[in-house]
Amino acid sequence: MTASDFDNIDGLDRWRREFPILATTVYMISNSLGAMPAAAADSLADYARTWATRGVRAWEERWWEMSREIGDTIGGLIGAPAGSVSMHANVTTATAVALSCLQPVPRRNRIVCLESDFPSIIYLLREMQSVGWELIIVPAESDFSVQVDRVVDAIDHRTALVHLSHVLFKTSYIMNPAPIVAAAHHHGALVLLDGYQSAGIIPVDVAALGVDFFTGGCLKWLCGGPGAAFLATRPDLLPKLRPRLTGWLAHRAPFAFDTDPLVPRDDAMRMMGGTPPISAYYASLPGLDIIKAVGVDRIRARSKQMTARVLALAEKHGFPSIAPRDPERLAGTVAVDPPDALPVSRALKARDFLVDYRPGVGIRISPHFYNTMDEIDRTMATLADIVERKAYDRDAPARSVVT
Repeated sequence: MTASDFDNIDGLDRWRREFPILATTVYMISNSLGAMPAAAADSLADYARTWATRGVRAWEERWWEMSREIGDTIGGLIGAPAGSVSMHANVTTATAVALSCLQPVPRRNRIVCLESDFPSIIYLLREMQSVGWELIIVPAESDFSVQVDRVVDAIDHRTALVHLSHVLFKTSYIMNPAPIVAAAHHHGALVLLDGYQSAGIIPVDVAALGVDFFTGGCLKWLCGGPGAAFLATRPDLLPKLRPRLTGWLAHRAPFAFDTDPLVPRDDAMRMMGGTPPISAYYASLPGLDIIKAVGVDRIRARSKQMTARVLALAEKHGFPSIAPRDPERLAGTVAVDPPDALPVSRALKARDFLVDYRPGVGIRISPHFYNTMDEIDRTMATLADIVERKAYDRDAPARSVVT
């Protein structure tokens, strides 16, 4: 079967027309920023028209409850019940909100996290030590994976919260959270699972996972752009939580404008703060609709075939890869580490093959359901050609943003 034959076999190729950038670019960077659906431009135009014609009336007509609307849409994709998903500007803020529900006390003041978690979260947790939290960071192995047993062993009666990534961002390794959740709950601790690199590319059922909090965002595999991150909270836990990082959106009667103690809403909006970024919601809805229409199970099946092809071609060209070889443990990204990987990645981008680079693992190649096998073949052939001919500038000045 040729690459062209494969690309037509499951009908997913028809979705390509929904993403304008695919007409001019080989887009292999959905782990960082999903391709924009064409309908997002129409949705943002609708936002502009609403603002222009309805003005302040838009708040009562839709905007004030739009956080609940988009939260429930996301909930349907990750197995979270209606009313249990709150919206936030980014995952770091969502994590801070969850943490603000807890109070460190001498008998229970520990947070356990992974060295392989995204650094932004570790920065936040480190700073929380100044208010009484003790941070336990479980070290990574040489391949950036983290042994589940080491995480379990780090949890004890003083642990209040365990933070772990569902999919490790550098290697795309899928963690098995079940033993960790069991150990945490045995010791009376809560679990926050970071699903930024899982939601939209592998099936997620937060209820089945049994986690207390689940964070993620529309930015990456959900094709929704920045500004629409989310926090799913276990429904039976939700009424017991009182976040200290809060605001008027969480108030049951926000337009009373009193300064008495906040009376929190009954749903997930009790976890929210100030005025929400409505434009980000409009931008995100088309991507969510597409992911729902395609189906995460179909996306996962296509992703497994594509990542296997990347690994096979990396091996053919002699490029090392830190990616897990077990397809059940590999999510949507394959890191390939040729010589001079950083300048090679820049040379690829200069030729409109969009990838990214991460220290220690090399070039991350992240095909989504809208990519084709032919694009993977061309990406790997171009990469090999650049390496063989040394067609890159090793001495190019470093950029302030390395993607």
